[in-house]
Amino acid sequence: MKLATWCWLSSAVLAAYSFLVAANNVTEEEVKDEPAKDNCPLRLESRKCEGDECPYQVNLPPLTIQLPKQFGRIEEVFKEVQNLKEIVNSLKKCCQDCKLQGDDNRDLGRDGLLLPGTGAAGGADDNSVTGLESEVNKLSSDLKNAKEDIDVLQGRLERLNLVNMNNIENYVDSKVANLTSVVNSLDGKCSSKCSNPEQIQSRPVLHLIYNDCSDYYTIGHRSSETYRVTPDPQTSFEVYCDMETMGGGWTVLQSRLDGSINFTKTWQDYKAGFGNLRREFWLGNDKIHLLTKSKEMILRIDLEDFNGVKLYALYDHFYVANEFLKYRLHVGNYNGTAGDALRFSKHYNHDMKFFTTPDRDNDRYPSGNCGLYYSSGWWFDACLSANLNGKYYHQKYRGIRNGIFWGTWPGMSEAQPGSYKSSFKKAKMMIRPKHFKP
Repeated sequence: MKLATWCWLSSAVLAAYSFLVAANNVTEEEVKDEPAKDNCPLRLESRKCEGDECPYQVNLPPLTIQLPKQFGRIEEVFKEVQNLKEIVNSLKKCCQDCKLQGDDNRDLGRDGLLLPGTGAAGGADDNSVTGLESEVNKLSSDLKNAKEDIDVLQGRLERLNLVNMNNIENYVDSKVANLTSVVNSLDGKCSSKCSNPEQIQSRPVLHLIYNDCSDYYTIGHRSSETYRVTPDPQTSFEVYCDMETMGGGWTVLQSRLDGSINFTKTWQDYKAGFGNLRREFWLGNDKIHLLTKSKEMILRIDLEDFNGVKLYALYDHFYVANEFLKYRLHVGNYNGTAGDALRFSKHYNHDMKFFTTPDRDNDRYPSGNCGLYYSSGWWFDACLSANLNGKYYHQKYRGIRNGIFWGTWPGMSEAQPGSYKSSFKKAKMMIRPKHFKP
């Protein structure tokens, strides 16, 4: 029995050996570069017997597969990832150290600054920079507060100056008006030497001072003509009076008819006035100021386009400040048919704005001069919804809207950029006392 078993085992071992030899030959043909010591190491090992059977273990050579060359970069990628991990860990440590140092500094410092002699060695420069930045921020804040205080004080000074000047001027004007009224009332009375009542009645009433055109209307002048007015005891000048529109008594401040006068003028020109009182003119900012401070005035604006459409705008208050206050405009409530273009919107509001000319920039546009851009003098905002001193165009025009402009005119604001823009044939600004009754 044992002999048979041995024979069977020998046959099996020989068969396995033959198989391995054949496999080894094939492997040698496919991989000729491998060293001879790695060719098919065959080992036959016996294990402890259990009963009548003693198992044997055959170790076959490992399987070798050649991979593409690209797999060789995996090791490099692993190395780079490891380097990145080390860098991240280093950064984390630095951040933690910085945070700890910052916490220590806040505990030691006062008002956000380190006290002298504190902080780690080598951090003095950082502490100095931090201190300088804090000082700069504090100075910047103080400068901003100082600027706000200056603006407030300047506004109060302007108001005080305006109030004081207006009070003095109004006081003087009232005294002169009272004196004039007394003289006019006495002038119509007959003296003891007058014996003929008819002569007394035929004598005209003499007015010493005519503040504006409404005074001439009151004494019977009904023709639209030029008259001399004296809104200030020391100043008198010629004006054109409209005695027909809405009952008459209007003092004309500006007139546009035919484009005969160029309104692209300097600050001094608009201050003194220019043009022809019977055609086109600007009365002058100084004169407008005197007229509007002597009495409470209303403003009427008459407009006519080249299609014959006539509309008007009426404001129940109109005042222009003096040159010191840059001829600032004050307008009241609107009524009329042309629309309230002087107070078009929050961003285009000419009320309470200073006067600007091409050579004197007082507008609210931060990037330039509206007067220079639109070729005129006006109470520009940033920039305009109205400009009655623009260029006179005899027909529609293209380009910059620098013609006579009233933003609430029907169809005026619908013009697209680059398209033709409409202008006006006639424009007129005039004032009259608020309590005047024709």
